Amino acid sequence: MARVTSVAEYVSVQPAAVRAILRQVRRAIRKGLPKADEGLSYQIPTYKLQGRAVIYFAAWRTYYSLYPAGDRLATTFRSELAPYTRVKSTLHFPYDQPVPERLIERLARFRAQEVGHRQKATTTRSTRKRTRPHVAQPHPRHPAARSR
Repeated sequence: MARVTSVAEYVSVQPAAVRAILRQVRRAIRKGLPKADEGLSYQIPTYKLQGRAVIYFAAWRTYYSLYPAGDRLATTFRSELAPYTRVKSTLHFPYDQPVPERLIERLARFRAQEVGHRQKATTTRSTRKRTRPHVAQPHPRHPAARSR
């Protein structure tokens, strides 16, 4: 496939039957993540919140995929995802089945929460104030420590 520069272009270069399906997938993700930035990463459609990738989708020969689908997501949506294939952290949705727009919307929201929790945890750790300044001490076996 030729190098594309936007999600609209990515969808437009797909076979005609696939384009309509990908438009539905795109619409469902946008509905679930209305504030997300839409772009390309790894030459596939990507949706980011605050600069962090939340969800990707891609077209393949017989199915389209959503990424990432980790263990928490798979467990939370186990019954709804039962008709679909999960390979590692990728969900495969066959083209010959109706697009589960509501499910995709919910998966996108779930992924946003996952990314948000990780972002929050990272921010909390990195902004924690120390109560006293750190002063480097030489290792006890270092020559500078013996001279004291």
